[in-house]
Amino acid sequence: QLQASGGGLVQAGGSLRLSCAASGFTLDYYALGWFRQAPGKEREEVSCISSSGSSTSYANSVKGRFTISRDNAKNTVYLQMNSLKPEDTAVYYCARKRSCTLALWSYWGQGTLVTVSS
Repeated sequence: QLQASGGGLVQAGGSLRLSCAASGFTLDYYALGWFRQAPGKEREEVSCISSSGSSTSYANSVKGRFTISRDNAKNTVYLQMNSLKPEDTAVYYCARKRSCTLALWSYWGQGTLVTVSS
């Protein structure tokens, strides 16, 4: 199970930190990350972190503003979002896959809504 939290309403330029608590599987074996979906838009992979945490990737739209991290001891992955823009408004989903090089996520939990007002 993957349980995301930390979403909310924030003004443009503000920050939010999303958390995702994992249970029922060994975190160490999976790459973890976030994708988002806004109304009327395609799903977009936001960020991914490798199983060891040594490698990360970001969508061009969030590079330099978002930072992904993980704490395997706490079975948790985080997404620090700074300098938020209205176009970041979406439901954010925490997900896992075997490797960040794979395109498809194999499992995800319920999302958390992020709303950025202008």
